[in-house]
Amino acid sequence: MNANVPSSLNMSHAAVNTLQGIHLIADLYGCQCAPTLLAELAALETAMVSHVAAAELQVVGVRFHQFEPVGVTGVVLLAESHAAIHTWPERDYVTLDVYACNHTGDNQAKAERLFEQLIRLFAPQHATRTVVQRGGGY
Repeated sequence: MNANVPSSLNMSHAAVNTLQGIHLIADLYGCQCAPTLLAELAALETAMVSHVAAAELQVVGVRFHQFEPVGVTGVVLLAESHAAIHTWPERDYVTLDVYACNHTGDNQAKAERLFEQLIRLFAPQHATRTVVQRGGGY
């Protein structure tokens, strides 16, 4: 047991390994998708939930917020973790997060498929991608 961590939070090395996952992060510039995807909550929420389902990830909650005059932020809470998005229609810019844990199975391929499908949906002129492996450093 680690003396610096409350006993309720201590986990064996084997337990930590079961929590490994992948966190995919993107900044999408010059998005050439339908303007409604960047500006309107209903269109963005529908697209996100649909793509999550197509990637065979399990939705356990959905929360989106419409900003005025423009922009949407939202999260699709997954049994496996989450997919989050933030739009700036006035800049044709989107930030995207897909995080999937591997607690009950290897979800990396599903997360990667969702991530790439969403990037294609927004049709950016330029995208930066970051991949973070989670939970393997214990």
